[in-house]
Amino acid sequence: MNDIRILCDEHDFGTLAEAFSGEFESDCTLAAEILITGREEIRRLNREFRQVDWETDVLSFPTLDNILGRRISAKDFPYDTQEDGTLFIGSVAICEDVAREQADEYGHSFDRELYYLATHGLCHLLGYDHMTEADKSVMRAKEEKIMTKLNLKRY
Repeated sequence: MNDIRILCDEHDFGTLAEAFSGEFESDCTLAAEILITGREEIRRLNREFRQVDWETDVLSFPTLDNILGRRISAKDFPYDTQEDGTLFIGSVAICEDVAREQADEYGHSFDRELYYLATHGLCHLLGYDHMTEADKSVMRAKEEKIMTKLNLKRY
């Protein structure tokens, strides 16, 4: 299948879902939630889940472990598989205010920043990380590939 469904009440991320098509291997449709938040909510989430008391741009809450580079199979995650067979891989929270500030700071559009942060968060849900330089290099390459598919390259 290699498809992902992105659930978001505040923004249509259909093109982002298309860009992720073929970037992972699965036997079912994956689903991820993106929540666009304000400063206080992102700070609360950061404090509650990471014990870091400041606002940030994006937080990821993956539901699956050890999936990077593996074929994702619904049978391996029965408690995360929905009735329709879709496998929920987690949630991403993006702070709209911080995203707008970063877009100004980096000199690109808010949409470019929003899509980058969503891409970054979805990569985390798919098992990518940036704790080591080697891991960071792999994750950045995947982010750049997705952003290129979206025609939202860095300026």
